[in-house]
Amino acid sequence: MNVTTNRRTFLWQTSASMTAAAAVSSGRTYGSALEKINLASVGVGGKGASDLRETAVGHNVVAICDVDANRLAAAAKDFPQAKTYTDWRKLLEQKNIDAVTVSTPDHMHATISLAAMSLGKHVYTQKPLTHNVQEARQMQLAAEKHRVVTQMGIQHHSSARIKNAVQIIRDGVIGKVSEVHTWTDRPGAFWKQGLQRPERSDPVPSSLNWDLWLGVAPQRPFVSALFHPFHWRGWWDYGTGAMGDMGCHIWDPVFTALELKSPTLIEAQGPEPDLESGPLWCEITYEFPGTRHTTDTVKVVWYEAGRQPDPAIIKAPQNWPGSLNGVLFVGERGNLFVGFPEEAQLFPLGDFSDYQLPQHEDNNHYTQWTQAILGQGQTSCPFSYAGPLTEAVLLGNVAYRSGGKVTWDQQKMKTLGNDNAQQFIGRTYRTGWELSPL
Repeated sequence: MNVTTNRRTFLWQTSASMTAAAAVSSGRTYGSALEKINLASVGVGGKGASDLRETAVGHNVVAICDVDANRLAAAAKDFPQAKTYTDWRKLLEQKNIDAVTVSTPDHMHATISLAAMSLGKHVYTQKPLTHNVQEARQMQLAAEKHRVVTQMGIQHHSSARIKNAVQIIRDGVIGKVSEVHTWTDRPGAFWKQGLQRPERSDPVPSSLNWDLWLGVAPQRPFVSALFHPFHWRGWWDYGTGAMGDMGCHIWDPVFTALELKSPTLIEAQGPEPDLESGPLWCEITYEFPGTRHTTDTVKVVWYEAGRQPDPAIIKAPQNWPGSLNGVLFVGERGNLFVGFPEEAQLFPLGDFSDYQLPQHEDNNHYTQWTQAILGQGQTSCPFSYAGPLTEAVLLGNVAYRSGGKVTWDQQKMKTLGNDNAQQFIGRTYRTGWELSPL
């Protein structure tokens, strides 16, 4: 199949011959702890390289794929038995694949993951789960329909410090939570935002298949060092900015501890929105319906690019070193902080001097997925959880890009009170790359 093959036709033709049941397409039976999974990885450079190494432990890597031949060659040295591909559609034609990791730029997460699930493959997809809200809903529904084992790549979720923080909230140590403050230092020095697309174009490196890299995104000229391999994060065509990149990590303990569902109101402020690139900075305030762990409603505030809440809100000692990436729960009886990577702390210190922090253990987020495929336990970030989390996170981008304020109807997937917002719930796909029906 060449790269111009209509993707929709490919998926219809291929999935027609496959079962949508829980059994994987290879037909192998699971349940034994000694069984090995046949793994495939799409995107094997950067974070994809570590995803591949971690999930491969104790299992067979039978296929790897990357649009960058240099990255593909590096992975092939570590897994010489694996078949190599530059086109993920060709990889999915390989019959003995049981499970797939997807570690591409954000804009390709959904199209690859949905195709894999439609073929009965178990899927591990990096955060954010998808590039837009509509795709996040589709991923959740597809995982349920095809009954596959799924996991989103937010490995902090399985760490002891996050589990400790969740238990503190669930135990009611700080009382009902009325607001939460979340912050990150991204994009900062990590990747570029607030940019205008350059008018120039550069020769595409011989090692890169630029058409396959673009995938669902509009046809654009290649510009050296501006998109591939890293700075795509700051461009709306491919990435989701600081909110999408770090939000699924930092909001994870918030969603888990408070058992949040969908926000009702989202309001953003920042520089004038740009059609091409994410902002230099942004602050977003959400309102969620209350849960058993919160007041009647709960406010969640997002700060990025090094902005943080007023120190007076935190109630930490003056010599507290702080954190570049963190969460602060504000409760009736005090505050809980948990950082990335700092441990949970309760403030004011004197009010909790006799409290003993929980002592959970770290778990391996990757092994959790592979073991669940073998019928041993369950994943903690399946798409039934990761989908709603990603939806909420990406609604922040919708509010910012559409002019600042959105009321959200979760059931109808409609933005209210902002005529400009609905266009950002989904996206327009490049001809031949449209998502297939569930």
